[in-house]
Amino acid sequence: MAGTSLAARWFLAGAMALGSAFSASAQEDAFKNFRALDSTAKMPKLNAFSALPGGPPGALSRDVQFDAKLTSDGQPMQEGLTWRVFSPIAGEDGKLPLVASSEGGSASFQLAPGDYFVNCAFGRAGVTKKLKVPENGNMPKQTLVLDAGGFVLNAVAGTDQRIPPKELSFSVYSAEVRDNGDRALVMSDVKPNTVVRLNAGTYHVVSEYGDVNAVVRADIQVEAGKLTQAVLQHRAAQITLKLVSQPGGEAIADTAWSVLTAAGDVVNESVSAFSTMVLAEGEYLAVARNKTKIYQRSFTVKAGRNTEVEVLMRDTPQMAGAVANDRN
Repeated sequence: MAGTSLAARWFLAGAMALGSAFSASAQEDAFKNFRALDSTAKMPKLNAFSALPGGPPGALSRDVQFDAKLTSDGQPMQEGLTWRVFSPIAGEDGKLPLVASSEGGSASFQLAPGDYFVNCAFGRAGVTKKLKVPENGNMPKQTLVLDAGGFVLNAVAGTDQRIPPKELSFSVYSAEVRDNGDRALVMSDVKPNTVVRLNAGTYHVVSEYGDVNAVVRADIQVEAGKLTQAVLQHRAAQITLKLVSQPGGEAIADTAWSVLTAAGDVVNESVSAFSTMVLAEGEYLAVARNKTKIYQRSFTVKAGRNTEVEVLMRDTPQMAGAVANDRN
């Protein structure tokens, strides 16, 4: 998107509330700095042509040029666009026939006189315009305004503890809540540091850290022509449980683990010498089963403090000690 000046700003969403803090700074070609999702690489123009039904190929064709802007006062975009031109007459399958297509920046099509629908997509953002190509007279360049921007998502644990990207995933929903209490899913399994291109508006973002119960939500505003960098804050940490015969000892193999909340709800179960998981901040009970004996120990998860919890074996079943060591 050469020649387009975009602003980038930082957004921090808390785990228990939707408060935020950010600073704004100008940034040239902001959408180029991250791996893009649902976008197209810059490439030579690819046009597909088809005359309207009932006319010979190329008959009375007119040259029609198109460009698109993120905002009405912005510069024409030079890459990342997908253009599609449709006939307004549905085919036998009930769909509008594709007349021409192009990927890249500005586009130019040879179109026979008649009516068309022109769609321009920029990732998940897009706009559709009805177009009439006259038989005679001037055919001005068609400029579509996408009214689009985007955001880049990431998250931290606690105040600033970095989370491995493979442990994070995001889902984007519409801000409106339906009558049944659900929201429309816009896109799922979005990875960190990926540009998500969307029409301007408010979106509800859900961040999952691990696969147990570390989930945070935030409403994020997409502004036309701007790239928002949003960092969500998880009140969670990674915990590793191991059953040992003495403090600092080797983990006992073939141990079945259950992790319960303070209310008694089971949040995770596994069988291994080391049981590693991400848990939301709070109080938990670890239950270890080895052969015919059961050992248990309560422990606390603090945001951003990755911890190894040792459950000590005792002669008496269900009597166990524990040693928790920070691994930060």
